Amino acid sequence: MTPRRTAVIGAGPSGLAAARALDRAGLDLVGYEAHHDVGGLWDIDNPRSTVYESAHLISSRTTTEFWELSMDCDADYPSHRELLRYFRTYADTFDLRRHYRFGTRVTAVEPVDGDASGARGWEVVATRPDGGTSVERYSHVVVANGTLAEPNVPTFRGRFSGELLHSSEYRSADVFDGKRVLVVGGGNSGCDIAVDAVHRAAAVEVSVRRGYWFVPRYLLGRPTDTLNQGRPLPARIKQAVDSRLLRLLNGDPQRFGFPAPDHKIYESHPVVNSLVLQHAGQGDLRVRADVAGFDGDTVHFVDGTAGRYDVVLLATGYRLDYRFLDPAHLAWSGPGSGTAPRLFCNIVPPSLNGLFVVGMLEASGIGWQGRAEQADLVARYLAAEAAGDEGDAAAGRRAEAFRRRLGEPWPDLTGGYRYLGLERMSYYVNKDAYRRTVRRLADELTGSTR
Repeated sequence: MTPRRTAVIGAGPSGLAAARALDRAGLDLVGYEAHHDVGGLWDIDNPRSTVYESAHLISSRTTTEFWELSMDCDADYPSHRELLRYFRTYADTFDLRRHYRFGTRVTAVEPVDGDASGARGWEVVATRPDGGTSVERYSHVVVANGTLAEPNVPTFRGRFSGELLHSSEYRSADVFDGKRVLVVGGGNSGCDIAVDAVHRAAAVEVSVRRGYWFVPRYLLGRPTDTLNQGRPLPARIKQAVDSRLLRLLNGDPQRFGFPAPDHKIYESHPVVNSLVLQHAGQGDLRVRADVAGFDGDTVHFVDGTAGRYDVVLLATGYRLDYRFLDPAHLAWSGPGSGTAPRLFCNIVPPSLNGLFVVGMLEASGIGWQGRAEQADLVARYLAAEAAGDEGDAAAGRRAEAFRRRLGEPWPDLTGGYRYLGLERMSYYVNKDAYRRTVRRLADELTGSTR
């Protein structure tokens, strides 16, 4: 029988949250991280990093940080450099590096003896720093390698003869010096990069498929997401109030060429950037329709117009990347399927096969504390299961009650919002409904209340 030991894949914020929760629960764990230190994508020197020099949080510091450790920083919206310092301080504070094998990339996670139930455990195959291969067995595996590393690169008719790059490759606005630039995609990264570009490029245009809701970073002198932090309003009331407020603050973005949103506010992730509206209003950038295809240095748009460019930057988002796992183990059709793994509370496969995912989570305002609470649920379940196996009947009953929940109707995590049917929205939740559910389940596993 495989000894009770858990592998944690990743040392970014989600991996660190998982390692901290397991360690706090007294569980045996081994962490795997391909880079040489903690921080994940927030370490711009990490080859898998997708941050750029001007990157800052789009949620405020106090709503994003782990509750166990305040961020030693005065900025409301810290830069990637400050965030990397924070994660390293977090790892130091809780002595998490001792659990990790750095420079070790996981290449496969496979059920022992081919038993997909996970009853015999899991083999983790990894490439060591010396280039050799290690194969070790674990009773459980926590997948916490993040959601923003594998670029989503759409296909287009024709070929672009200029420089074509994805936002994952973008580091500095130097690439735009004196050039005609088209940014494809109007989400948060696309708008951030377009704002970078207006200071360096000869011309900047942004191609968008749909309209967006633009949220300013500050309101009444405070970070916008720190307002209304008490009792959450019902979805319909919050949508009605906030959409009217944004129209008052921003006016009508259609004046600048942006399409009208085809959804209500919060049914897709809002763009936390009002500077892009300012630059559009000043004529520093132009809004274009969706791309129809390429022809040399010419880009054709679906509205029949065209433009010539030197650089096309694809701010087209990311795909979930669990390439080291058979998607079936996560109840998933796989990358590009238009959906995310079907996991109970975005964490547990319905087969309860010993795999868990921490960090497959998007929600306005969920922060890293939301990931920490995912990890805490996993740790409490594993601790209850272990205690039950060792003769603690009450803990065993609590673990069994959790397992039964996976066979019952799953909780509604939408909070009453009707999210767009997009791949990137398929693992989106409402932060209040989600955290309330996860914390209740965690408390039930220890018989405690908050």
